[in-house]
Amino acid sequence: MSNFTGLLKNSLQSSSYAMLSLRGFWSRQRRKILISLGVLGSGYLVYKLYESHSRRLSELERQHDGARGVDELIKNQLQAHFENIQRISNTTTLPYAMHYLRSRISEDLDLSHLTEKLMQGKGQSSAFSSKEKLELWDRLKILSFTRTAASLWSMTVLCLYVRVQVNILGRQLYLEIARGSENSISLDEIELFNRHGQQYFLATADYLATYGINSLIMNMQNAAMEVLKDKQLKEPLSMLQLRETMIQILEMFMNTSESNYWIHYLVPDNVNDYKQQMAMSANGFDDSSILMDATKLEQLLFETHAVLSSPDFGNVLEISLKKVVDILIEDTGIHVGGTNSIGIPMAKLLPQITRLSLPLLDEPSSNKFVQAIRSLSEVELFYTLLYANMPTAS
Repeated sequence: MSNFTGLLKNSLQSSSYAMLSLRGFWSRQRRKILISLGVLGSGYLVYKLYESHSRRLSELERQHDGARGVDELIKNQLQAHFENIQRISNTTTLPYAMHYLRSRISEDLDLSHLTEKLMQGKGQSSAFSSKEKLELWDRLKILSFTRTAASLWSMTVLCLYVRVQVNILGRQLYLEIARGSENSISLDEIELFNRHGQQYFLATADYLATYGINSLIMNMQNAAMEVLKDKQLKEPLSMLQLRETMIQILEMFMNTSESNYWIHYLVPDNVNDYKQQMAMSANGFDDSSILMDATKLEQLLFETHAVLSSPDFGNVLEISLKKVVDILIEDTGIHVGGTNSIGIPMAKLLPQITRLSLPLLDEPSSNKFVQAIRSLSEVELFYTLLYANMPTAS
């Protein structure tokens, strides 16, 4: 029993010593332990907050990725549709309009009857009097320059006009998608809704050759008569003087009447009348079913008129016309051997001037004049700004 009591006493003493030792350790290390526990507690809290924040970020990222995916899909669809419009314009609209324009100018400004008469008079000295020969030559002079200037101007403005059409359609499609996304309208529905309006709008590329060509030729001929009235057939023209002559004819034509009057050669004034004319010419009778989407077409043509009448387009047109004139004069100099200092009698220049009207209206894909216009930096910048300048959707 005494042994047990001794052991118990020793155990209690050991426990007392341990408690005292623990108390001493707590007293000495209390600050460190509290700081450590505080750090651990704060760390756990930060971890829980981070975990919650990470979940929220992941959810937002998933939502953002979904919205971004939709945006990318719309952009891809928009780009595909825009490229389709561009392809139709390049492979169908412009080539057909250019071919039709070439046939109209060749028909309305056919000079073969004049050259035949002059050849007849050359073989038979008694066929015409000197006055009649002079009148024939003067008529050939006016019509040769008229034909080439009309071909040059119409090719240039038609090339620019078709590009305006493509950019306006692309911009309109962008706005339709912006409106449609608010109303859950798909791109296919928008495309179906606008298909007829777009087709009729692209078809206006033929308006120049169909309805505007007669007035164009008449005013271009008047401009040529005014510029050439004091120029004699025997008068030598250097290539520089020939260039100045062609530029003067084009400038006089552009300033014949009120400002930008020539836009009426390209854009129909009355949409309903124009669509009525289309229906009659296509079917031979009035087809009221073709007169749909007049409001959409009118909107597109109104915006087109605004673009064509802008100072920026006027500047691009002037630069393009001068570029084409430069190429034309360079080709003329190569064929006739003329230079900027050595002149050639105008009578010898007329056949070459007349022939150059044909390549001006060649197939666009192989037409160096069309390619030269498209490669102008001012032209590219103009269309970039036109497409990027999205109006606010109403």
